[in-house]
Amino acid sequence: MTNLFDEVIPRTGTHSAKWDMMEPLYGVSPEDGISMWVADMDFRPPACVNAAVEKMLKHGIYGYFGGDSEYRAAIQWWMKTRHGWNIEADWISTTHGLVNAVGLCVNTWSEKGDGVVLMTPVYHAFARVIAAAGREVVECEMPIVDGKYMMDFDAWDSQMTGKETMLILCSPHNPGGRVWTQEELQGVTEFAKRHDLMLISDEIHHDLVLPGQGKHIMMDKVDPDISTRLATLTSSTKTFNTAGCHTGNVIISDPKLRAEFQTTLGGTGIGPNSFGLHMATAAYSPEGAAWVDELILYLDGNCQVLADAIADIPGAQMMPMESTYLAWVDFSGTGMTQDEINARVQDGAKIAANYGPTFGKGGEQFMRFNFATPRSVVEKAAERLKTAFADLQ
Repeated sequence: MTNLFDEVIPRTGTHSAKWDMMEPLYGVSPEDGISMWVADMDFRPPACVNAAVEKMLKHGIYGYFGGDSEYRAAIQWWMKTRHGWNIEADWISTTHGLVNAVGLCVNTWSEKGDGVVLMTPVYHAFARVIAAAGREVVECEMPIVDGKYMMDFDAWDSQMTGKETMLILCSPHNPGGRVWTQEELQGVTEFAKRHDLMLISDEIHHDLVLPGQGKHIMMDKVDPDISTRLATLTSSTKTFNTAGCHTGNVIISDPKLRAEFQTTLGGTGIGPNSFGLHMATAAYSPEGAAWVDELILYLDGNCQVLADAIADIPGAQMMPMESTYLAWVDFSGTGMTQDEINARVQDGAKIAANYGPTFGKGGEQFMRFNFATPRSVVEKAAERLKTAFADLQ
């Protein structure tokens, strides 16, 4: 039986960053290469999302969007039904995606020269935005315990100098795939309070928890006292593969913080695009929820295919996946340098994947592989990787 995610949809020549930029950035031709780097999926969104766009097309007029009550209500419904989180409509501010949201948060609650704490390795755009804003990136490296990342607050306490004013958390974690526990998240809130840090919780992967891997906990539910220093970032774009619409949510329950953020947002003159609002409204629905349930099962199958292949490469180890569709693979046991690893993957396997060091301290000798692509493509990638490292057998 053919799965709805099995269709191989050609994306080259469509201005796809993932496929049309793989050769300039990684030297891997889309003609015979496989793109497994940037975090978007090679799947169409649920039919309800495309129907919303088709309705706009049929109408044929693309003016300014007005009246966003349905959009806000859809977000409220999704957070309540999928995550047990009750939010008010006016807590939601809409940004031009979540990297934009991070930049706005940095500019709202920190000053030039301040330290912004990251638990590394972590999504590389955080450090880029922090540095571009004239702040200092403070890297708190996470130790690996029993094959997965853990938090080490004692070690991180000793790193704090008093110039740090913000902590950006990635929950679930990218690239390690961790779903943080209640205890770990409680530790984060206590760390933030102990060092008087504004807490930015980027939860864009919150819907992508794999079967049997626990449950994502929204940071706002962890500690009732954290709301006075918390902004939660969410988006439908990662879940439903609509990244190109650049629509994100900054959800803030505290009125003072919300007013501060909205002042910054208003000063940019940036407003959401109508396509993104229509798509998010359609996605956050029962039909969208059913699609996500199928997606998660499919991703879990893809994950197993890739994990089995990595297990066959001596010295390579894939971090156990709890969430996301981004496999984090440690090649340090091969004894190879990062350049040698990159060459095996790019030139040998003809796969474009993310370089581990770009994720900060602790990313050395790792690579990140996006397996949100048809099963046949993942199987091909798996065989190519085994062949590229076959001499290690």
